[in-house]
Amino acid sequence: FNTPEADAIVSALEVFPPDNPWNQVVDEWPRHPDSDAIVASIGADKPLRYNPDMSYILVPPDQERVDVKITGYPGESDRGPYPVPDNVPIEGWPAYYQQFRSGKVPSLDEVQRGTGGDRHALVVDPVNRMLYEFFVMRKTDSGWQAAQASIFDLKTNELRPLGWTSADAAGLPVFPAVVRYDETQRGMVEHAMRVTVRKTRRAFVAPATHYASRHTNPEYPRMGERIRLKADFDISGFSPPVQAILKGLKKYGMFVADNGIEWAISVAPDPRIPKLHEELRRIKGSAFEVVVAPTTE
Repeated sequence: FNTPEADAIVSALEVFPPDNPWNQVVDEWPRHPDSDAIVASIGADKPLRYNPDMSYILVPPDQERVDVKITGYPGESDRGPYPVPDNVPIEGWPAYYQQFRSGKVPSLDEVQRGTGGDRHALVVDPVNRMLYEFFVMRKTDSGWQAAQASIFDLKTNELRPLGWTSADAAGLPVFPAVVRYDETQRGMVEHAMRVTVRKTRRAFVAPATHYASRHTNPEYPRMGERIRLKADFDISGFSPPVQAILKGLKKYGMFVADNGIEWAISVAPDPRIPKLHEELRRIKGSAFEVVVAPTTE
């Protein structure tokens, strides 16, 4: 995912049909009537952040398929075998370990065999336009295991079954939401992004299919809640890569996809992407608003 060859492939890849929720333009959608309260529950004064977390790998259409033992959600997982290569990167590899952790950088094999965290693994077959995503993926001496496995057909708008989770708590795919290096170079992230918040509601809204909370406070966002950067937010003082993200947040917005640190979007852990924290933290939660799909008559 962090090579010019991979850039060319994903730049040309149609990720879901044009009318898919990930590709919907929301810059003129109406505000949610409780937008201010929902933003306040997340933190109007808390900064926008990012996680250099969601690495992925491109595989050929004839990639060998292997078994993955599903340990956590077998009843809400799509059945394998799956086209998982030996060098599949685990969440954060490599830039997180290179840029944000001190000490010796572990090898990929050490990361694959490690424990702790969400340990997402994303596998993309660009020829067949198929996506395979895993939660808590780990290599063991007896083979691969994961808590959950989801398969998405990027040629369709088909959702997960209602009530089913995915590698993300909202039941959403992860790869379509990741900010990639090629997008930061083109000048705009042209799809909805994913964002985590600390407290969500025991509810979901399409395209999400799953909730992960016991809270019923109506001021907390639902899984799948769509949030956009306000149109009048001035982005002129930011670097081109950050402007690309902010333009995308104005046009496509972001989905509440998981529970986690407030206002954190996912960026590929690509060493070519510069550190973004200092700039993003200048943007506070008050710069965002919750929107809803317009009603049709």
